Amino acid sequence: MSATTAAGPEAPARARRRPRPGGSRPGAAGPVFVAPFLILFLLLFLTPLGYAAYLSLFQHRLIGGTSFVGLHNYLTALSDPQLRHGVLRVALFFCIQVPVMLILALLFALALDSGLMRLARVVRLGVFLPYAVPSVVATLMWGYLYGPSFGPIAQIAKHFHAAAPNFLDSDWMLASLSNIVTWEFTGYNMIILYAALQTIPRDLYEAAAVDGAGAWRIARAIKLPALKPALTLTLLFSVIGSFQLFNEPYLLQQLAPNVIDSAYTANLYAYTLSFTGQQVNYAAAVSFLLGLLIVVISYVFLFLASRRRVAR
Repeated sequence: MSATTAAGPEAPARARRRPRPGGSRPGAAGPVFVAPFLILFLLLFLTPLGYAAYLSLFQHRLIGGTSFVGLHNYLTALSDPQLRHGVLRVALFFCIQVPVMLILALLFALALDSGLMRLARVVRLGVFLPYAVPSVVATLMWGYLYGPSFGPIAQIAKHFHAAAPNFLDSDWMLASLSNIVTWEFTGYNMIILYAALQTIPRDLYEAAAVDGAGAWRIARAIKLPALKPALTLTLLFSVIGSFQLFNEPYLLQQLAPNVIDSAYTANLYAYTLSFTGQQVNYAAAVSFLLGLLIVVISYVFLFLASRRRVAR
């Protein structure tokens, strides 16, 4: 046997072990591709966040200028009744709006997945379309509909000599805001739930049908348990979005200034402190406390959800 023949089987192995041109390693491309994101994340998120944390430790006075006060702004915010009322109002908004929105999204997702709905694509597009409308445009549109004198609802009631409810009154305002947000985000949550339903193997439906299970039984025994991770995700997004409520009350404040004050929500209060009251340092502390509250609530929710999943 010649040397060439004997070395034949080992040649491909040596070729595979041969170093790449330029001495580059296989994993060297990863950091290069991630670097643009890390740079933007540092410049656009971490740097402003760090600067806001720095501002929250100072206080600007008319006499004496800016001075270091440590955690004084945070202690003041914890005892601020306006901030506390804003947070409680947002929590009440969450308890009213989120269940209605998620139930509607779940019903639409189940109806679309059942295959029994006519014009399913049209319905799916129609429910999702409000999410494509910017929140500013949606609030202005609903503000026009809510108008007690010029709105179409008031005009129809006037035509029939009936008293139209004042949707911009203090008794109706929270429900009016909930209606706007529900109209905006029901389609978004429906798409998440509908996509989760599409991942369920169809063999489970066929086996359940062979066993005599009807549509309601399949939905209750197969679809709803499979939707728990997606429902957890949508509920987590709703927690974050509810406590960040800003656009809708800020725009409706122009129509109902006596109902929506500068501290109607915690986000609106922080914005007013910074851009109207010029209390940038205190506004930074309020914003950090609000962010910390969102993190704590989200963590507790995820912890309870994962603990319940492990227990089962």
